[in-house]
Amino acid sequence: MRALFILIALFLSCAVQAERIKDMGQFEGLRANQLTGYGVVVGLAGTGDDSLDYATQGVKGAISRFGVNLPAGINPALKNAAAVVITAELPPFAKPGQRLDVTVSALGKAKSLRGGTLVMAPLYGADGQIYAMAQGNLVVGGLGVDAADGSKLSVNIPSAGRIGSGATVERSVDTGFANSPHLMFNLAQQDISNAGLVADAINRQLGGNIAQAVDGASIRINAPVGGEARIRMMGIIENIEIKKAQPPARVIVNARTGTVVINGAVRVGPAAVSHGKLTVKVDENPTVVQPAPFSRGQTALEPSSDIAIQENTNPAYLWDKGASLSDIVKAINKLNVSPGDLVAILEALSQAGALSAELVVI
Repeated sequence: MRALFILIALFLSCAVQAERIKDMGQFEGLRANQLTGYGVVVGLAGTGDDSLDYATQGVKGAISRFGVNLPAGINPALKNAAAVVITAELPPFAKPGQRLDVTVSALGKAKSLRGGTLVMAPLYGADGQIYAMAQGNLVVGGLGVDAADGSKLSVNIPSAGRIGSGATVERSVDTGFANSPHLMFNLAQQDISNAGLVADAINRQLGGNIAQAVDGASIRINAPVGGEARIRMMGIIENIEIKKAQPPARVIVNARTGTVVINGAVRVGPAAVSHGKLTVKVDENPTVVQPAPFSRGQTALEPSSDIAIQENTNPAYLWDKGASLSDIVKAINKLNVSPGDLVAILEALSQAGALSAELVVI
């Protein structure tokens, strides 16, 4: 089998491009909140789940709102309905009356939600409170078809769909940022150097010593009390541009996909690398052996194996001191190695002390 080799080299030059602070992280408390709910989708063309008890209970509960009560022991045969789980994301500062997109996924054995309509269902937050109500017609990108002989054809996932602006916000979340003693800005990737650079840039832009780096991920900012004043300050801070510090030297190896990522901070010391390749080929050619006439023997299968070994010898490649990322890529291309062999070479360089980088295998 031919090995799949993917090498992604991210070359970071010494002249680092300026980046906005808003692209490096976010203010504490200004985050989205996950909402979930349980509901019933109706109007399906016989692709629902008719034997699911909680789907039956859900439909009974939905129609009971309109004064229709089914007698005990009556199964409404719900092949045109399905029990679903509803998920949505409540953004910060969302106010009652605003609309949210929702995702609807089948909970049981429903084959497809295409053409279905979600009956009004509440969406709950982690605190158990209702924050939105969802209802609407589903848009399903998948398609599933079953034939009479048992053959099936499925395109994408027909048991999940989406309702654009399908939920209405009923309750807002108090972020508390307007009256908190200070603002906290959290970096998406912690880095002590970047935390200091962000704090210095804020102090230069706004004056004084209002920003202090608390640790490698957080910057505390003294801010005036009141929502309007803080919003204006946050808008100014988010658009400040800084030159980020060079990231730590890392080589990331994904052992499952064979992807290797090398950043531009990686340097290689003086080293000579020679990589040989050993190929073992085994051919099985079994032979059918027939017994002699009238010998009352049985036909047998006699194994026959041919084993061949081939070793390819590659010349050694010399890395000079402080070899850059481009030099590393050129050497790898000359060695013509697979992802597994590349990882072995990088590990050997690390053990030899010639690789000035952290080797991370994910």
